[in-house]
Amino acid sequence: MLGITLNPQQFLARVAEELHRIDPAQVQRLADLIYERYQHERFVFLIGNGGSGSNASHFCEDLGKGTLHRRFFDDDRKRRLKVLSLTDNTPYILAWGNDEGFDRVFVEQLKNLASPGDLLIAISGSGNSPNVLRAVEWANAHGLTTFGCTGFSGGRLRQIAHYGLHVPLDDMGIVESIHLTVFHWVVDDLYRRISLEENGQSPSGSTP
Repeated sequence: MLGITLNPQQFLARVAEELHRIDPAQVQRLADLIYERYQHERFVFLIGNGGSGSNASHFCEDLGKGTLHRRFFDDDRKRRLKVLSLTDNTPYILAWGNDEGFDRVFVEQLKNLASPGDLLIAISGSGNSPNVLRAVEWANAHGLTTFGCTGFSGGRLRQIAHYGLHVPLDDMGIVESIHLTVFHWVVDDLYRRISLEENGQSPSGSTP
């Protein structure tokens, strides 16, 4: 935890430095993959544990509501992004975790809900969470596209996900914060593209 040895100014400067190290192409890829699911009416699933689980829930909420222009809230004809965080069905998670093992809490939900062509966004700072890896392995074998959001060395998740966002830093708190910062840009970019499409314009893959 870098905050143990850094004062507030130093800590914030370090966070800014790490943000500048992020590969923008990885961020753009995440936005593109989600937009493709919107276009083809496929599902986006999110998974993670702890702070990453909280980020999955937060990102899901933003993707579901924050990509939609206010004037379309009551227009049932307008297409919406199909998105679901698998961290949020507590009784279902507890049932699988208690009865069959915690490593099954995400993959078993995918077996109920996922179809080929869907997108699984897996968030794990270490990249080695067994329940996340099991879900990604299943998704890879069943026609889903997988995107891993990692920190530290990236772990196994960085190796097996089709695409990824990697924060090469050994500090979980900053890794999670950078993931969330990236997610907020992705939501803004999707809002831009979806709004342009609704206005009959052709959205480009990135902002000017």
